Amino acid sequence: MNSSKKLIYIANLRLPTEKAYGIQIAKTCEAFSNLGINLTVVAPYRISKVKGDFFDYYSIKRNFKFKKLFSPDFYLPGKLNIIAFGLKNFISAIILSIYAIARKPDIIYSRDELPLFLLSFFRNNLVFEAHRFSNSRKFFYRRFKNKNFKVVVITKHLKDDFIKFGFKPENILVAPDGVDLAEFDVDMPKEEARVKTGLPPDRKIVMYTGHLFEWKGAHTLLEAARLIFNDRFLISKNILFVFVGGTEYDVEKFRKKAEGLDDVLILGHKPHKDIPLFLKAADVLVLPNSTKEEISRSYTSPLKLFEYMASGRPIMASALPSIIEILNDKNSVLVKPDDLDDLTGGIEKLLNNNLLGEELAKKAREDVENYTWTKRAEKVLRFI
Repeated sequence: MNSSKKLIYIANLRLPTEKAYGIQIAKTCEAFSNLGINLTVVAPYRISKVKGDFFDYYSIKRNFKFKKLFSPDFYLPGKLNIIAFGLKNFISAIILSIYAIARKPDIIYSRDELPLFLLSFFRNNLVFEAHRFSNSRKFFYRRFKNKNFKVVVITKHLKDDFIKFGFKPENILVAPDGVDLAEFDVDMPKEEARVKTGLPPDRKIVMYTGHLFEWKGAHTLLEAARLIFNDRFLISKNILFVFVGGTEYDVEKFRKKAEGLDDVLILGHKPHKDIPLFLKAADVLVLPNSTKEEISRSYTSPLKLFEYMASGRPIMASALPSIIEILNDKNSVLVKPDDLDDLTGGIEKLLNNNLLGEELAKKAREDVENYTWTKRAEKVLRFI
């Protein structure tokens, strides 16, 4: 794709948001624009607790346009709110699609099926970035297949699913998520990072960052903490488990679940710009994804995975197909998902062997050079 081309990125979503998709969209668009693409992100108006400027919130360059179009945002009581969500999502998809048609861009790019479906009746220059494969959305996929859409997917398993559905392999690009290396290249010792984050200097810190959804495995890590603190390991006397992230609702539930555990610190949501310091302050970073849901097994390309790798700290992760596309036993300690004994054993292994942790962290930092937002954007632009 010629770098002088005009691209409209449709985000039929709430932006800015505390959820990871907002970071992914912001970083993707910044990288496209760094490569010379004339880009506009267009999103609907949504009521949100997250305030502030889109560019400031994600600490990105103002090298593209961000437009928020008015679209009605309303709620209904109880289960009726499902109807409200679907209706306002449909209305905003129409509004965003009309905007895109009127601007006549060279490429319209989105990770949202509905606006692309609507646009497919008027335009052929459409690119779909898929972050899941859902049987409930086969209606959209059938249309995309028949129109020969270019599809960008974030895991190999996702590509396989779309090929099985009938998409041509040459129309599908696997492009895992990425990281801004400069943002996570924190040039300070762990001790200084502890001072800046307010974390204790004399504890072994096992850290998890991100949302507290069941499939992400934070609850399993909490149960592992409970086992460790029941004196299963002598080393447990000096461990502090730190959880960073989550919505207000999920954090409140998680704190209730952690009652009675004095050596667990649940900090809640932190601005993304502060995450590099927290990662630098840890002794072990944990990615404990569960195998119980397909999104975790096959469809996730976690931002925190690449951020962990960029931080230079040792990583322990669940050995799931989606994770081992990136991690291996040379750059991390891999454990059985949802297995408390393996999880606690992995923690003990890294905390008891500093040399091993340093070797794994060094290799992870080298490997993540292949997963920057810039390299991802270059790959996508060559494809489309």
